[in-house]
Amino acid sequence: MSRISARVAAITESATLAVDAQAKALQAAGRPVILYGVGEPDFATPDYIVEAALRACGNPRFHRYSPTGGLPELREAIAAKTLRDSGYRVEPSQILVTNGGKQAVYEAFATLLDPGDEVIVVSPYWTTYPEAIKLAGGVQIDVVTDEASGYLATVEQLEAARTSRTKALLFVSPSNPTGAVYPPEQVAAIGQWAADNDLWVVTDEIYEHLTYGGATAPSIVTRVPELADRSIVLNGVAKTYAMTGWRVGWMIGPKDVIKAATNLQSHATSNVANVAQAAALAAVSGDLSAVVQMRTAFDRRRQIMVRMLNDIPGVVCPEPHGAFYAYPNVKGLLDRDLGGHRATSTAELARLLLKEAEIAVVPGEAFGTPGYFRFSYALSDEDLVEGLGRLAKLAG
Repeated sequence: MSRISARVAAITESATLAVDAQAKALQAAGRPVILYGVGEPDFATPDYIVEAALRACGNPRFHRYSPTGGLPELREAIAAKTLRDSGYRVEPSQILVTNGGKQAVYEAFATLLDPGDEVIVVSPYWTTYPEAIKLAGGVQIDVVTDEASGYLATVEQLEAARTSRTKALLFVSPSNPTGAVYPPEQVAAIGQWAADNDLWVVTDEIYEHLTYGGATAPSIVTRVPELADRSIVLNGVAKTYAMTGWRVGWMIGPKDVIKAATNLQSHATSNVANVAQAAALAAVSGDLSAVVQMRTAFDRRRQIMVRMLNDIPGVVCPEPHGAFYAYPNVKGLLDRDLGGHRATSTAELARLLLKEAEIAVVPGEAFGTPGYFRFSYALSDEDLVEGLGRLAKLAG
C-alpha cells in the first residue's frame, strides 16, 4: 500500500512559494538574488492596523474560541466594505471569514463540486486554482489566452469550452499572473452568459483596488445581479492592506453555500486567529488611503518594467492594467546563447536566470502556459531596474 494517499500525492508544491523559498535561501547565504517571483506587497502593514492587533492581544475575549464564521463585527464590516467598494449588498450571514484567500478558494470548490463536475478556468491561471479544483474532485477545463488578446477570454471561447458537465466558471479580474483587467462591458457579457447557462461563478476579487491607467474592475455580480444566487465572491486583506502574513480572507455567497462551507471549516481549522481578525476589522473599517500610496508606487514600477522588458530582444510584454504582475512572452530567449548556456523551456530558463543572473522568476509552466514568465513589480525601484538590467545583459 502506498504511504501517501493518491489524492494528496497528486498535489504539486506551490511554484511561487518554492521559488520564493529558494531565492531567500540564496539571499541568506549572501547571494545578491533579486526576487520577482512572490506576489507580496513590499510595504509594511499600516500602523493603525498593527495597533488594533496589539490592543486585541490584551483583550481576554480574544483569548478564546470565536465563531467559526468569523467575529460578528468583522462580518458586518466586510458587508459594509463590500457595499462601499463594489456596490454589492450582502448580509453578514452570507460571509465566511477564512484563513487567507487560499482557504476561501479551497472551500468554495469543495462546497460546490462533486466528482466529475467541470470548472472552466481561463489560462494563464494562479497556481492554487487547479489544486483546489482537483482536491474537490472537479475537472478543470482550460480556456487558453495569450498576449494578442491581452490575456482576456471571450464569451465565444467560454461557450466552446462548456459541456453538459460544466458547473462553474472561475472568473478573475484583475488577474494573477497576467495583470489583465476585463472591461466593464466584457464583465457584463461573460456574467450574462454564465447566468443564461445556469452556471456557478467563483470570482476572485483580491486585487480589486490595484488597477491602473483608468482601468476599473467591477464585480461580476453587480454587473449581472441575477448571478447573486449562483456566485461565490473571494476576497481578503492581503493585497489591499499589505497583510499577506496576517492570513485573513473571506468568501461571500448564498446562505446555504456559506453554511455548508462553515461546517467544513469548523472541522478543518475552526475560527481564524482572533488577533488577525481584529487587525482585519481595522483594515476594512478604515478608508483606502493605504492602498493609494501602494498603487502609485506599483503604477510607476509597472511602467518601468514593461518598458525595460520590451527593450530586451526576444521578449514581448503587453501592458498589465491590474494587480502587480507583468507576464511577458519570452519564447524568443529559448534555444539562444545566453552567457554560454541554452535553455529549451521556460522552466529551464528560469533556473538559468537564477544561476547566471541571480534573478528569481516563476516560469509559465506553473500557470498553464509555457513560454512565459511572471514578473512581480512589488519590489523596490532600485531592485526592479537592477534585476532587469541583469536580464538584458545576459540576453545580449
